[in-house]
Amino acid sequence: MQNVERLSITLPADMVRMIRAKVQGGGYASNSEVIREAMRAWQEQEQHHAERLARIRAKIDEAENDPRPSLAEAEVETHFAERLKKSLAVPDDHA
Repeated sequence: MQNVERLSITLPADMVRMIRAKVQGGGYASNSEVIREAMRAWQEQEQHHAERLARIRAKIDEAENDPRPSLAEAEVETHFAERLKKSLAVPDDHA
């Protein structure tokens, strides 16, 4: 293992039991191995979160820089009221 550093950490008893159970169950060779895998999963989760935020921010920027004129509140309400009316309409062919 390249460039490693030793840390001393304090964990709640339930987490310690989980770690030790994984090692005793044969899934891992050491407590450190369990924690390294957990850290890799956390790093991946953080990366996905950062990517999701970047996509959201890009969409916000895109919306703010949209050259089309903004719609008036009444236009938006009319648009969605019409969509709702269409979605609730029942075809007459069942009669």
